[in-house]
Amino acid sequence: MNSRYAITAEALTKQFGDFTAVDAISFEVNKGEIFGFLGANGAGKTTAMRMLCGLSMPSSGKATVAGFDVYKENEQIKRNIGYMSQKFSLYDDLTVRENMRFYGGIYGKSNAFIKEKTAFILDHLHLQEEADTLVRSLPLGWKQKLAFSVAVFHEPEIVFLDEPTGGVDPVTRREFWNMIYVAAAAGTTIFVTTHYMDEAEYCNRVSIMVDGRIEAMDSPAMLKQQYGAASMDEVFLQLARKAKRIDS
Repeated sequence: MNSRYAITAEALTKQFGDFTAVDAISFEVNKGEIFGFLGANGAGKTTAMRMLCGLSMPSSGKATVAGFDVYKENEQIKRNIGYMSQKFSLYDDLTVRENMRFYGGIYGKSNAFIKEKTAFILDHLHLQEEADTLVRSLPLGWKQKLAFSVAVFHEPEIVFLDEPTGGVDPVTRREFWNMIYVAAAAGTTIFVTTHYMDEAEYCNRVSIMVDGRIEAMDSPAMLKQQYGAASMDEVFLQLARKAKRIDS
């Protein structure tokens, strides 16, 4: 594997009976890149992400994540990635501090590491006074930032963000993207799905899936130029109109 790449996929395919959810997609994601993985509902992006996270076995094709093979080394993949969904992956009935201790323990981190990292995150997010507050009591925007911090708590090579900014206001979304930039600048690869096309503009490169295939992939600036569009929203709409599938 070329060490430049955090993720590689070659003709990666997933079939459910006669239905091809992901149809021979090929791409690479560079280390430290913010890669936007876009597509309408039913395009196959969640299925593709599940394969890359080691949660679903491909039907055919090849893929590596953090240097590990998705067929033979999916447990190693799970240990070397972070994951955050729209549901935030936090435990409401645990405190802020307990959530971090729990996730640190899952990834086998030492007590010293967990203590130091927890102190750093509490300071960085200005949550020292909320350390012993139940997560359910936190405002949505704080929960979201905490969920991202927990997803990268064990310092993974790659973090998968599945619609991470759903339901929060534009100012909080922008603050969240600042956290993504900081993580990427420190060398973490970001693989993000979003339905907010203004967020696609923040990515280094974007792929757009239609009916299980990658129909376009480039930097936002190049895609807008290629499709004669003023915004990524326009690019996405042009491509989405080609879809023949109904939401699945």
